[in-house]
Amino acid sequence: MVGAKALYTAQLAVNSQIGSPRGLPQFAHDGWRLAPSDVPLSPPTWGSQQREANMTTIDIPRNTIIHGDCVQVLPQLQAGSVDFALTDPPYLARYKSRDGRGVPNDDNDRWLNPAFAALYRVLAPDSFAVSFYGWPRADRFMAAYRAAGFRVVGHFVCPKRYTSSAAFVSYRHECAHLLAKGEPAKPQRPIADVLPWDYTANKLHPTQKPLSTLKPLVLAFSRPGGLVLDPFAGSGSSLLAAQQLGRNWLGVELDAGYHAIASTRLAVAGAA
Repeated sequence: MVGAKALYTAQLAVNSQIGSPRGLPQFAHDGWRLAPSDVPLSPPTWGSQQREANMTTIDIPRNTIIHGDCVQVLPQLQAGSVDFALTDPPYLARYKSRDGRGVPNDDNDRWLNPAFAALYRVLAPDSFAVSFYGWPRADRFMAAYRAAGFRVVGHFVCPKRYTSSAAFVSYRHECAHLLAKGEPAKPQRPIADVLPWDYTANKLHPTQKPLSTLKPLVLAFSRPGGLVLDPFAGSGSSLLAAQQLGRNWLGVELDAGYHAIASTRLAVAGAA
């Protein structure tokens, strides 16, 4: 395991090389933690076309993770500049792991429609997004996708060899929707809709997804050198999959602790 000091040093090195685009949070060291040194980004007023039209947008950054709320961050990025989105948003389940860890905004759906509307905007025409979701709230996710303009064109199931929890049944799978913006071309060799799943032990995040599941999605729906976005970056697993497959990547993470974990994880992997 890489020590905290080594991870911290790697993060500072990455920050010094890439800097931070104008208008986005800078990150400064404070003891052994990373903290934003700018004020939070101002949220847009949803439903006000005039205010959105007047917002200043910036060229989209690459190979970095922004500490912030994607509902606030994504509207400030250039429209149509992301090639593929792969994300694992809160399931609206009030989930707590056995050790008490949780996920920000898992207790409400106020962010749901604005987040997918903002995601739709930054995706390139005729492109894909994959979003994991929790089946008890599938109706809310489907409504948010469609309100944003997405079409649901596929569904993935990831069978587990273990039981995550149990009630009326034993829960032994994860699921995700394949979303289309516009009319993306159908792949010559479509990916299977049943994906492998390896146990991560959730060491870095309470809902950590395995690279063995994420890499096939990145390969199928993005191109080498393209930009992969995760607006709910967590511990950075989707971004690490993109990095390892020769894609550019961009994450947004609300929680400062998970942001630090993901940033240092990507920095160390990139320096290896």
